[in-house]
Amino acid sequence: MYKNKSIAVVIPAHNEEKLIEGTITTIPDYVDSIIVVNDSSDDTTQQVIDSLKDQMGDRLITITHEVNKGVGGSIKTGYRRSMELSMDIVAIMAGDGQMNPDHLPLLLDPIVNGEVEYSKGNRLSHPEVLKMPRIRRIGNSILTLLTKIASGYWGIIDPQNGYTAISKKGLEEMNLDNVYDGYGCPNDILVELNIQEMKVKNVQMPPVYGEEKSGIKIGRYSLRVGWLLLKGFFRRINSKYGGLHFHPLWLFYFSGIGLLSFGVVHSTILIYYRLFHGTISASTIMIPTLFLIIGYLSILFAFLFDMMENKELLVK
Repeated sequence: MYKNKSIAVVIPAHNEEKLIEGTITTIPDYVDSIIVVNDSSDDTTQQVIDSLKDQMGDRLITITHEVNKGVGGSIKTGYRRSMELSMDIVAIMAGDGQMNPDHLPLLLDPIVNGEVEYSKGNRLSHPEVLKMPRIRRIGNSILTLLTKIASGYWGIIDPQNGYTAISKKGLEEMNLDNVYDGYGCPNDILVELNIQEMKVKNVQMPPVYGEEKSGIKIGRYSLRVGWLLLKGFFRRINSKYGGLHFHPLWLFYFSGIGLLSFGVVHSTILIYYRLFHGTISASTIMIPTLFLIIGYLSILFAFLFDMMENKELLVK
């Protein structure tokens, strides 16, 4: 127990034979259940986990995926098992030792104190952020911006950070079936939490890098998460502000996207015509220009409405 709350730590693990033992054995004693999800590893990860059973006792729970489900799929499996055990708070720690167990109370305290339902690590605001590889810092900064728009948590930073904790209420309210099974899982969880009006907090902590090797292919990953965030954005806007929940920001978003898209397409056609077929009248140019301006302003107003509607959901 931690401050009278039962705690579970979920560890998704795929081919982590070198680092999984150190991850498991350094988890604090106040953690009631350590749920390791072996995501169809083809190395000796399972054997290493099994060798720790006598040392860790009943706290160590192992779940094995016969077919690889991805890190998000493993997290969802761990979450569901935690719900079966009625854990008050569930934290996620990677199997590669990147998440310092000494920082776990920083994530637990905001939930224990009733401030939020979900807390997540934030490396980008920490003074030691330069320890992160430059390509990761740049990628995280871009995905931070996109995740702000998609999730509605406009103050969120470092959404790729998988070191998180969630309350029992947050798990029960969130639709896990909607959450992505791959590396974009933390971003998608934020979208689902926002739909359910759950409060979230950034928790500043230093980056940790050691022997681990990332399995992420930057180009493919960026495209996949970008598409995931686009779908998440429309899912959130339609769920919270569309239909019977009609809100002006829904109208501003969709009219703005439509007008801006029409203006871009029309402008492209006019540019092509000007380059290959001749002159264009000033009045003709004004049409797409007007659509571009109105579309831009509509989206800007939608952003402002969105920020106002969600400002209380991110706790500082």
